[in-house]
Amino acid sequence: MPCFPAFRPASSLKRPTLALLTLAFVAGSCRTNDEATTPTPAAGTGLSAAVATQWADLSLKLIRSTPGFSPPVAARALGYAGLTIYESVVPGLPEHQSLAGQLNGLSRLPQPEVGQAYHWGLSANAAQASILKNLFANTSAANKLSVDSLQTAFTEQFRKNEKLSQEVVDRSVVFGQRIATAIFEWSKTDKGHEGYARNLPADYVPPVGPGKWVQTTAGDAGRALQPYWGQNRTFLASNARMPPPAPLAFGTSASSPFFVQALEVYSTGKNLSEEQKTIAKFWADGGGTITPPGHSWNLTTLALRKSNADLGKAAEAYARVGIAVNDAFICCWKCKYTYNLVRPVSYIRSVIDANWTPLLPTPNFPEHLSGHSTQSGAAAQVLSDAFGYSFAFSDSTHLSRGFAPRAYKTFFEASEEAAVSRLYGGIHFRQANEVGLSEGRKIGRNVSALKFRRAL
Repeated sequence: MPCFPAFRPASSLKRPTLALLTLAFVAGSCRTNDEATTPTPAAGTGLSAAVATQWADLSLKLIRSTPGFSPPVAARALGYAGLTIYESVVPGLPEHQSLAGQLNGLSRLPQPEVGQAYHWGLSANAAQASILKNLFANTSAANKLSVDSLQTAFTEQFRKNEKLSQEVVDRSVVFGQRIATAIFEWSKTDKGHEGYARNLPADYVPPVGPGKWVQTTAGDAGRALQPYWGQNRTFLASNARMPPPAPLAFGTSASSPFFVQALEVYSTGKNLSEEQKTIAKFWADGGGTITPPGHSWNLTTLALRKSNADLGKAAEAYARVGIAVNDAFICCWKCKYTYNLVRPVSYIRSVIDANWTPLLPTPNFPEHLSGHSTQSGAAAQVLSDAFGYSFAFSDSTHLSRGFAPRAYKTFFEASEEAAVSRLYGGIHFRQANEVGLSEGRKIGRNVSALKFRRAL
């Protein structure tokens, strides 16, 4: 692929708007591996982030209402949706560059026509409509109509408000669709394609022995969820190289560390305060909800709206968070099915109290690591890098479910509450939560090391 010098705008374009930009040439990828990796916020673009945040809202509706979108499958969809919106607008961000060449197996993507004008809001709009139709191919007719309606609404809004020629409209739409098509075709090779159709494969036989996971729900519905997900391709090779951290050695004697952490789950569960119960339920994000990665996606939207971000900032933020939660679930699931560790409910009923019932139902996959904790740690890291380490916010994600907003001083504070919520719910041992947070933050740091900006 040819490599061009970095695009340096003329002095009159130092703060370009993303709304409409005529390209002097197409800039290629000229980065080297030893360039600085410190993340920096996206430059102002002058175009509202509404086209990004409203598509993000619709993505969560699709997750909540489409069959088969378990947390790993949802995280994957958000990963590709986030990358798609970024790549559909990055040619209009002169200080930024494509992630092609930095991600596993993604060597190149379509480029805009040299010397032609584009409306990047229209490109983002068309790209999101296209990628979501493909990622949620099994969704309802009503949901597909919602996708079409949102695309039409933004197309007409941009056309009317900015008096765009039909040529610019068509060119921008086609570019967004080409980006979405290229990314979707690449997504088919990651081993997670159409994962919504095979959440509970019948061919998986879990290992048997002391300390090994056993079904906590009888019948086919209790089969292991996505046991092969850890074999999926991550966006980042650095995340794929992370070794699965080992759990505590299994033991049943009262003096063993394993027994001690089980006793903590048991004792905590029997003495929960009302606040602890609220925390457990607020972060549960179980069946029929937007899922844990969807919760992180919504925190991104809340942060973008609070900070009055523009489209460039929004596109980069969704790309960072989507990549982070996708890779977090792959790494976490690799760990889960490497060790196949017993769940607290099974251990406690066998060793401590046969009649114990946790506050929340235990999901159908092994214990170690905690998926909530791993993805929360990854998202908190990239969100902190994007919005600041002292970014306070109110999490109103579950207003419609009757939960009052919860206030946090930082994204890390929220992620720590999400992690401990799993202990309160009787879902995980403390180690799975704490190590999950730590591993998630490592994943997030790897994502933040991506070179979104050109070396000028």
